[in-house]
Amino acid sequence: MLNFRTAIKKLGTTKQKGDKGESFAEAYLLNQGLRTVAKNFRYKTGEIDLIMEDNQHLIFVEVRYRKNIHHGSGSETVDYKKQQKLIKTASYFLQKHGLTESRACRFDVVGISGSLSAQPTVNATNIEWLKNAFTA
Repeated sequence: MLNFRTAIKKLGTTKQKGDKGESFAEAYLLNQGLRTVAKNFRYKTGEIDLIMEDNQHLIFVEVRYRKNIHHGSGSETVDYKKQQKLIKTASYFLQKHGLTESRACRFDVVGISGSLSAQPTVNATNIEWLKNAFTA
């Protein structure tokens, strides 16, 4: 019989799962032609998981992982309060880098469900990429 501590170690920490989900989302977005600008950008108002770019936009990406979607997808958990934190943090990023007037921006959400094994596959992992998921 496993004790509690051993069971937790087998599952991995929430941060480890989040990091793995973010890495998988980044690889997926890179495969879609985006380029990475920054990861885990933090400010007092919150954190942006990924900042990517394509030819037209600077893209602020929130990544949400759920092993299963019985209670809704990860994308559905990005509520108004979270959106406001992301908007404020993105605004600071733009100011810090002198980009307030020069770049078109958007907010995307990447929802991941299924297995996050060492080598996730499309069959084992479902990805929901919501482009322009909300506006500032």
